[in-house]
Amino acid sequence: MSSPLRTSSFTRSELVGWRNAIFVLFALSGLSIATWVSRLPAIRDGLGLTTGNVGVLIFGMSAGSILGLLLSAWLLSTLGPRRGMALSMILVAVGLAIVGVGAGVLVSPVVVFIGLAIFGYGNGSVDVMMNVEGAAVEKELGKTVLPLMHALFSAGTVAGAGIGAAASALSIDVTWHAIGMSVLLVVSVLVAVRFVPIRQDLAAVQPENGAPFRERVREKLLVWADPRLVFIGLIMLGMAFAEGSANDWLPIAVVDGHDQTNTTGAIVFGVFVGAMTVGRVAGGPLIDRFDRVSVLRISAATGIVGLALFIFSPVFPVAIVGAVLWGLGCSLGFPVGMSAAADDPRHAAARVSAVAMIGYCAFLVGPPLIGIVADHVGILNALLIVFVLMIVAGLSSGAARERSAAEQSAG
Repeated sequence: MSSPLRTSSFTRSELVGWRNAIFVLFALSGLSIATWVSRLPAIRDGLGLTTGNVGVLIFGMSAGSILGLLLSAWLLSTLGPRRGMALSMILVAVGLAIVGVGAGVLVSPVVVFIGLAIFGYGNGSVDVMMNVEGAAVEKELGKTVLPLMHALFSAGTVAGAGIGAAASALSIDVTWHAIGMSVLLVVSVLVAVRFVPIRQDLAAVQPENGAPFRERVREKLLVWADPRLVFIGLIMLGMAFAEGSANDWLPIAVVDGHDQTNTTGAIVFGVFVGAMTVGRVAGGPLIDRFDRVSVLRISAATGIVGLALFIFSPVFPVAIVGAVLWGLGCSLGFPVGMSAAADDPRHAAARVSAVAMIGYCAFLVGPPLIGIVADHVGILNALLIVFVLMIVAGLSSGAARERSAAEQSAG
């Protein structure tokens, strides 16, 4: 098949099928993560772990995810997007099933750690590949669809949180819940990837492949000479840290910090990701109507207020309102930061790669840090780290200002 970057290569139905396949993959990734997070309090209790011990488990997932991010380009060029994404999602399913068996049958933190490492590797690698595919199909369609794809990820987390809450309420064992969702993931991805075109010229979506290693490293380092990119990195750091910490710790914060049940923890997590979904769907039109900086500043302020309510409110319904504002506040940081980094067309690839790594590190390294700190000061007090970083992101938001055509030409 010809290159998917040539618009004439595909019929309208093929493009729609390709787009919908990537929609499904984003949703499946969100569904898998929410399955783990929604049952985290039950897994913690079943294994008899402290909050710090949970942080160590999450570190296993983080390490696997970083490895997946680093090896994703090699996997994509070796297997192609169809087989690469299928393999990665199957690894997600295998890792999730191992987590379930380790938590509910073997009652072994070591097995759960191994399962989370596999789970993290699969999600890290598929995340890169489905974003590459999303950008390619977006170019073919001639309109912006990536924000909606990220909204589908959030929608998947909403569905996963709802299923997790129901499983907890019905006292369904973590093992059977995890295995059932693993089967669903495998079947769904094998159906979806059939609509992804087989790519023959993968170098077209990996422009750095032909460059010498030293030259690539030099380009990636030189972009940090721009102070604006440093502040965009701070936006990504604060917003991604806020999202990643909630993805792993919100249910436990509800259970331990606000003395609620495991089921309630899963429900509040569903409320949070629901708010994120709304924020991402509405974000594009809001940015088009106003501008990046205004939207980011309002988002940061909303998230800061939400975190304050969630951390400090002694009244639980007010804490739920805080979770909603928290989700709305951090929903746009990652996609807007990526867009701002890409404003310079001559160095877009290196700039986007640089800030993306900051965002992913915040997603992956932040949650274990929260767990370690929480072991000493409590989970709600540990979330003050997120509170401070959201303030930093808000103060840095001016760096996301759209560059004029004259500024871009001047470099």
